[in-house]
Amino acid sequence: MNLLDPHRKILETRDFTVSNEIFDLYANANENILITQPQPALDKLPNYYSSEDYISHTDASFSVFDKLYQMVKRYMLKKKAKWIENLNLSGNRILDIGAGTGSFLQFMSTRGWDIDGVEPNQKARALANDKGIKLQNDLSAIKRQFDVISLWHVLEHLPALPEQLEQIKKLLHKNGKLVIAVPNYTSYDAQFYQSFWAAYDVPRHLWHFSPDGLISLLKQFDLKLVKIHPLKFDAYYVSWLSEKNRTTKNPFKAFWVATKSNYKAKRTNAYSSLVYIFESI
Repeated sequence: MNLLDPHRKILETRDFTVSNEIFDLYANANENILITQPQPALDKLPNYYSSEDYISHTDASFSVFDKLYQMVKRYMLKKKAKWIENLNLSGNRILDIGAGTGSFLQFMSTRGWDIDGVEPNQKARALANDKGIKLQNDLSAIKRQFDVISLWHVLEHLPALPEQLEQIKKLLHKNGKLVIAVPNYTSYDAQFYQSFWAAYDVPRHLWHFSPDGLISLLKQFDLKLVKIHPLKFDAYYVSWLSEKNRTTKNPFKAFWVATKSNYKAKRTNAYSSLVYIFESI
């Protein structure tokens, strides 16, 4: 069974960032992965990343929101490094896919890691280059294997996902670790905001994962789950963006929804976003 085949329409939502176009979310047959429909043609996808609001491709710190985002980002760099360095690894080679402006790789380099990265966005690559981080524009340019491969909120963006996962698997050493952060549509904030939930982010997000869905998918590529970590700050970021989507822009409501989401997730582990660590077997 192809876990990425659309089976049943679940929700209609909108591209709130760039085009204002309507997209549908279809569940797969197992009802544990959602698929964006229709999916843009490969040559059209870059058009949907053209907004200056697309913060992962900028280091801007103009607004209060930008400053808060950058502050949390610096805190999370340390957290991510610790999660990785606490793993049982045989080496220190790391590949970051969807490396953005290179902040994570720059930080890992200061901690003695042998780094490589891939980023398709030319503007982001140029900003990374200014930091001394040379990124490749495509995964096919990477020729060596790694102890760790990370995708921080990137997997959901990848077209031709089965083929890309096959490629990623080949780039991992045996017992190497694959670190994936993705939004979780089973979280309370997703259920609360429904079609306005900012982490659907269609059509840039082509796939939407429940924990069961992602674990089942990765199992098909001989990748075994080792650990799951919550990303608690994501609930606040996503809830605020969701409020903007609703045009209410109520920061107090966003704070309340995010706090409730994190509180409920203490029992269910259904945090707004999760970091999964898989091992190549």
